[in-house]
Amino acid sequence: QVQLVESGGGLVQAGGSLSLSCAASGRAFSTYYMGWFRQAPGKEREFVARITWGGAGTYYSDSVKGRFTISRDNAKNTVYLQMYSLKPEDTAVYYCAADQLGTGEYTYWGQGTQVTVSS
Repeated sequence: QVQLVESGGGLVQAGGSLSLSCAASGRAFSTYYMGWFRQAPGKEREFVARITWGGAGTYYSDSVKGRFTISRDNAKNTVYLQMYSLKPEDTAVYYCAADQLGTGEYTYWGQGTQVTVSS
């Protein structure tokens, strides 16, 4: 069982920056692919970013590419999402998730953290 706990959400003005963290329990964190997703009110959850188990590979949705950076520290069992040049449309609950097998299927999810970008 893996527990994921996000933190770092909050209110920020458009153009500002925010950094999210996701702390994972368990010893196998370094073997998981990790992802960030978000869900805005009235919308479906959407993919934001993904990072391979070692951190060498990163992938982003077109909507955040060039503005967000995903990274991880396996020694701290933590994955990060650094967000720059935030826009009001980035407002959502952000979730981290663990893909144990690297297949794109995320088995474990955090509870989410709210990010609100004011215009």
